[in-house]
Amino acid sequence: MDFPFARLRRWPDVEADNLQAHDATDLLLVERALALGVEGREIAVIGDEYGAITLSLTDAGLDGIRVHQDLATGRRALARNADELGLLGFSTHELDESLLDGARLVLLQLPKALAELEEIADAVARWAAPDVVLVAGGRVKHMTIAQNDVLGRSFAQVHAQRAERKSRLIVASEPRAVPVTSPFPVTAEHGGLTLVAHGGAFAGAKLDIGTRVLLGALRQAQGPSFRHAPDTDTDTDTDSVAEPVEASRVPLIAVDLGCGTGALAASYALAHPEFRVIATDRSAAAVASARATMAANGVADRVTVMHDDAGSELADASADVVLLNPPFHLGSSVHTGAATRLFEAAARILRPGGELFTVFNSSLGYRAELTRLIGPTAQLERTPKFTVTRSIRR
Repeated sequence: MDFPFARLRRWPDVEADNLQAHDATDLLLVERALALGVEGREIAVIGDEYGAITLSLTDAGLDGIRVHQDLATGRRALARNADELGLLGFSTHELDESLLDGARLVLLQLPKALAELEEIADAVARWAAPDVVLVAGGRVKHMTIAQNDVLGRSFAQVHAQRAERKSRLIVASEPRAVPVTSPFPVTAEHGGLTLVAHGGAFAGAKLDIGTRVLLGALRQAQGPSFRHAPDTDTDTDTDSVAEPVEASRVPLIAVDLGCGTGALAASYALAHPEFRVIATDRSAAAVASARATMAANGVADRVTVMHDDAGSELADASADVVLLNPPFHLGSSVHTGAATRLFEAAARILRPGGELFTVFNSSLGYRAELTRLIGPTAQLERTPKFTVTRSIRR
């Protein structure tokens, strides 16, 4: 295979000498696709992290490939890599009928969440050609028998292939009849708040523990308003925490940074009709979920949901309030890098005197970092697992 995989970049994701923009699974999927001889316009690619699958097939002369990437970072990397290599002839889609209509071959980098895999498998069985073959691949260490079981709900034939280069392919064919209504998104009620979730959204339609703690702390400390919370930190000099500057412009702007299914954004919009709320997430599944959540709670007219990476499309010093429940895992390891990136984004988009309310795993000890990046930071609540803080932008 002559494609220059080494020229692919991960940007805007983290780049380092020991990090590549492709892996052995990409190569196995490309090799299988070329061996099957399916025309490009009959191929759909799902989960191509940085474009290695799509661009190598395009470079091999397959025209009209359709691709869906969940992450905004992946979409930007694909566009950048395609431009760098001068490769055109593919199109990007959401996970919908336009992606899969008439597709006879679907190439999939297996997602981590079984619910996401279930939604993808249902979509392929629902919209692709009757003779479609789904070839899914992943690193062996991350694969489980449960993935075969999920695929078996939508396909009559599911066969795991022999592992190669520490990766494995699963081939699914003969799509089963699908229910009239797709099983996704799912909906759940949480004390007056309705959450809607697609398969790839973190925590599904559940209210994750960190968000629950943050919402509880805000309600308890601030009553009907999130903007005037007393400092409850007992081990910090709270006199050093500046009072927030009153915003004089209308409308006031609140940002739910990394919104997931939109629990924080919807709750804030319901409690604060004087605010315009912006919810942003890099996951397309989260964005679709959040939009549905806003509609379900009657606040879609006041909440803008954006598919964006770390608020990169928001103007500097444009927000009065930022709400943040940052991730504290990268892959399967606890890591502070993802949260730090969002703290930096909050610092950029908050106006002077604006407030950041965040919740984090107590063991990670982010308060010093929040003080350094944002400004004076006080603890609002601490449980055995989570800490809630308020930071005032310098």
